[in-house]
Amino acid sequence: MSDGQLHIQIFSCGGTIDKVYFDATSDYSVGEPQIDAIFRETAVGFSYTIESLMRKDSLDMTDEDRELLRKRVVASPHSLFLITHGTDTMTETARYLIGIPHKTIVLTGSMKPSRFRITDAEFNIGCAVGALQSKPAGVYVAMNGRVFAGNSVRKNRERRQFEST
Repeated sequence: MSDGQLHIQIFSCGGTIDKVYFDATSDYSVGEPQIDAIFRETAVGFSYTIESLMRKDSLDMTDEDRELLRKRVVASPHSLFLITHGTDTMTETARYLIGIPHKTIVLTGSMKPSRFRITDAEFNIGCAVGALQSKPAGVYVAMNGRVFAGNSVRKNRERRQFEST
């Protein structure tokens, strides 16, 4: 932004972070982006805009979805991007976004829905916001209290953690 204020463009893609539980069917569905409620409740000291690009489990994401995300990042006048995303294919999307110049892009998500009483969503989002303010242009994944380069990270399903490759 021209006034020097920190501004973060958020693109929501869905994933567990936005899942809601439907008790009558004992099923989960991807709902509205939850990050706005998290930011409002914590009274963040920066401006942000949120655009919900899709509400998908990341296992259902396609290369067309990733291309849409890439185009929206490239077309945006902003330089800081937080992308909420499902964890199963987050690293694939991170690799798809590599090479966009002059933009800092951090993908994050959660292993448990943000609406759960015990969730990693807020912690991961906070880590991602810190990474956006401290990392140079590039693509990163912020999960489990760590920030990984987008081209050298994987999800270790057994340990339920992300790790460097």
